[in-house]
Amino acid sequence: MTSGHDWESGEGLIGIDDPAEVDAAFARGEGHLGTAVIGLAFNCSLEEASPRIIRATGLPDRAQRGFAFTAAGVAARLNGALTPELYAALRAEGPGRMSIAVNAVDDTLDYVPFRDLPLWLKWWKVVSKVLDKLETWRLECSYAISDARKTLRRRR
Repeated sequence: MTSGHDWESGEGLIGIDDPAEVDAAFARGEGHLGTAVIGLAFNCSLEEASPRIIRATGLPDRAQRGFAFTAAGVAARLNGALTPELYAALRAEGPGRMSIAVNAVDDTLDYVPFRDLPLWLKWWKVVSKVLDKLETWRLECSYAISDARKTLRRRR
């Protein structure tokens, strides 16, 4: 345990604000690195946090990789921007609904101005809006059909 951060349990890592401490934890092969990079996203500049977030997106533990993408979403929310490397990490993971990065992509689309998004993410925003509208129409039709069936059954 160093500087009030417990790498064994992960306690206190959300408040980490020292990129050098996270670098040392990477070198030691500590767990909870995904949690630590969320702390960096909250407490450090985008330029300081970004390389560590990107490194954490390659962790072997899926949960910790998920936390790394959460950190990318936090960075987008707080800064209204991401670094080119973070955009590349999001693109590599994929923006689709089954992607581990889906929430980070959504946060990026919500908090980064459209004009500042890379072209692939602008396209994804358009595609996702169309998919959302189609899903809304599908559900509305499904509900209408279900309601009509219930009404017809009651009349019998």
